[in-house]
Amino acid sequence: MVTRLRVAACQIDSVVGDLAGNVERILAALAEAEAGGADLAVFPELAVTGYPPEDLLLKTGFVTENREALEKIAAATTGHCAAVVGFVDSDRELYNAAAICADGAVRGVYRKRLLPNHSVFDEQRYFAPRTAPPVLYDIAGVQVGISICEDGWDPTGAIAEAAAGGADVVVNINASPYHSGKQAEREAMFGTRAADAVCPVVYVNLVGGQDELVFDGGSFVAGPDSHLIARSPQFVEHTLVVDVEIPSSFRARLADARDRPVAERLEVVAVSESIERDDALLVPPLAPVLDPLDEIYEALVVGTRDYVRKNGFDDVVIGLSGGVDSALVAVIAADALGAAHVHGVLMPSRFSSDHSVTHAEALATNLGIDHRTIPIEPAHRAFLEMLEPSFEGLDPDTTEENVQSRVRGVTLMALSNKFAWMVLTTGNKTESAVGYTTLYGDTAGGFAVIKDIPKMTVYALCRRRNERAGRELVPGSILTKAPSAELRPDQTDDQSLPAYPLLDQLIELYVEQDHTAAEIVAMGYDTDVVARITRLVDLAEYKRRQSPPGVRVSRKAFGKDRRLPITNRYR
Repeated sequence: MVTRLRVAACQIDSVVGDLAGNVERILAALAEAEAGGADLAVFPELAVTGYPPEDLLLKTGFVTENREALEKIAAATTGHCAAVVGFVDSDRELYNAAAICADGAVRGVYRKRLLPNHSVFDEQRYFAPRTAPPVLYDIAGVQVGISICEDGWDPTGAIAEAAAGGADVVVNINASPYHSGKQAEREAMFGTRAADAVCPVVYVNLVGGQDELVFDGGSFVAGPDSHLIARSPQFVEHTLVVDVEIPSSFRARLADARDRPVAERLEVVAVSESIERDDALLVPPLAPVLDPLDEIYEALVVGTRDYVRKNGFDDVVIGLSGGVDSALVAVIAADALGAAHVHGVLMPSRFSSDHSVTHAEALATNLGIDHRTIPIEPAHRAFLEMLEPSFEGLDPDTTEENVQSRVRGVTLMALSNKFAWMVLTTGNKTESAVGYTTLYGDTAGGFAVIKDIPKMTVYALCRRRNERAGRELVPGSILTKAPSAELRPDQTDDQSLPAYPLLDQLIELYVEQDHTAAEIVAMGYDTDVVARITRLVDLAEYKRRQSPPGVRVSRKAFGKDRRLPITNRYR
């Protein structure tokens, strides 16, 4: 005889602080789970508050209202389907918690034990860890263990603890931010946890953008043989309904399989009774995992869409230079928001080439976005005339060049103010790393879409998007010409910087892998080049602190990940 638990993994896009809206999202997914005949609906970590709520947690009123929102959700569980919902629990401390709801009430609470305090995580600032032993919940005749995100990454943690204590299935709810390759890591890790525990694991993840973080969903069920039983698609809201089989001899086989005593069985709380099922076993096909470049691209689209929409904007404006960076940002924005909501602005100066204008116009035409031309020469000339008495006797340098960038920033912000368009900046990670940006110029805006994308990946993403479209959304001429800021005659980027393939390598080593300059030189790189680039990275820290947030797609992005002092003499 085989028992089965029908589980609905409810992958939703919670919005931080939108308690009422999050209740609606949860109840809508719960109704979908019930319609699918689920015994248990599982929601992401802190689904009620959104993740991460950060210093909202210091407001006692917010914590109180979060509990009131949970009670509304619990009151809706009047059918057969129970629900596991992430929320903030409190007594004298705050806890990252999961409520087990059924029969119109909260039937139990699990509190997270392992609180991550690394990378983008800061949970020890707010939460206290669980100290009491967990309990199991008898749901439809199956004993279910609960765990939250980090608890499942520890090989001796909550999953092993619950399985050794008698769990037939362990649920793990998550708000696991995306970085490139993260889905494969999760599946390998939790497949191993399921195999070690000889127990199926239901992994449910948040989806959507929150400031610079993107949550990619990809919820799944791992079987006790470590193989996936089911998987949700990435980057979209989705309710995955699947039957998880538990053989009747399961616990006896588990006891026999281990070369150690079985731990004392955990307390079991009765939640719901089993029901007879005569329908076919429900096991949906595995949703495919995206190609690595497509995965990054979708993260950029979702992060941009949610940042713009969740902050109350409908439209965006982008300075179109005719270069590859602004081209990629425009394509992403059109995919995220629709072409009708994207406005391009060409702002030629006395140094702009004819091809920059024609390339930008071709891009706008290919995307079907609104575009206009606002020459900046009148403002540029006026600034230079205004400053001439102060600069008398001094040779022109980057000061005069940067005036052009700042005029463009002022122009875009004026359009933003007048039409309520959010300005999307177009700087990439490579340029931001070495300070090849103008503060209050091309860094001025509301959201930096590609701030975590190295220059060579910018090219790769453009080519991949063209390939998917079956035509040139980004004109090929943009992808083949030498990159240039066009702030002086005949300027190209390689006059100021090493070739981008080399520069990207150095930045990955210094920024993402945290090697020192001496360590990088020891790998065989030129001493002078390494010294110059690492010094530029250090000196540009103050610029990055004043730049807008942008989508995080790497293991270490500028922003929440990397927190170096501005005043810093370590070289």
